[in-house]
Amino acid sequence: MLDCSWRKIWSQLSIFTGQCCLLLFVALILAGYWYVAAVYSVWLYLDWETPNQGGRRSEWVRNWTIWNYFRDYFPIHLMKTTDLDPQYNYLFGFHPHGVLVAGAFGNFCSEATGFHKLFPGLTSYLCILPVWFKLPFYRDYIMCAGLISCVKSSVSHVLSRKGGGNVAVIVIGGAEESLDARPGALTLKTLNRKGFIKLAIKCGAHLVPVFSFGENELFNQVNNPEGSFLRGMQEKLSKIAGFTMPLFHARGVFQYTFGLLPYRKPIYTIVGKPITVQQNHTPSNEEIEALHKKYTDALNKLFEEHKAEYGISEKDHLLFS
Repeated sequence: MLDCSWRKIWSQLSIFTGQCCLLLFVALILAGYWYVAAVYSVWLYLDWETPNQGGRRSEWVRNWTIWNYFRDYFPIHLMKTTDLDPQYNYLFGFHPHGVLVAGAFGNFCSEATGFHKLFPGLTSYLCILPVWFKLPFYRDYIMCAGLISCVKSSVSHVLSRKGGGNVAVIVIGGAEESLDARPGALTLKTLNRKGFIKLAIKCGAHLVPVFSFGENELFNQVNNPEGSFLRGMQEKLSKIAGFTMPLFHARGVFQYTFGLLPYRKPIYTIVGKPITVQQNHTPSNEEIEALHKKYTDALNKLFEEHKAEYGISEKDHLLFS
């Protein structure tokens, strides 16, 4: 019972780690330890571009026992459909975004689900919004787990490395898709997301569709249909700040009625088969469109082949928007 409670508390804290780090930085200044904040600010200035240059991963951090608690809370599972040759670089397209992106973090930012055992010779980098690397202390913590900025130059840096063995994981639907994350949701924001396709062609990185069953089951969300005032404000925040804020809720630490702790629902992240990509530094629109269709078809096939195993009705299908 005590072990279970710690899993709950750790999952709760993991949602607000960035905010806590920012509060710690402010507290240092207010408490008279401004010189500590000043020294860190100098470090932040000198280290500003590191998230765009492969980050600063630490295998020690990625193997912390605490990630096993995070994995077991839901629990999270990583499944592969085929082996991946480490002589190539890969771009994993992760779907859906969900609210927490728990599957992407648990599987690709730690060794709790055995990424290196399943895919020997590959090194994973989860690409996230650059705004998170502006938070003091938190940026250093997440870089140790293998997170990097999702800006084009950052992803290209990883996928252009010689010798292969690098995996850039991009949550294709992004913040916009998180606004539709609720139990039963199967809508993916992919039709107008073609930048990752162009990037894969320019770098010659093979594309791999990844679908995470259960990702949308972790939280309920305040009703925010298209055209509503709330949805309008959330979309405006996304345009201004680059991220948005789903008004989510689920359960508490010691009760199941209401809270910000995610539901304990299993997550099964399925890594699909690679789509071979021929490098072309100047891809045409036709080439991008053709590969985009090939990718969405492969993603849809991956979903259809596995949905019955994870409790999704045969009549339910993905909706691409």
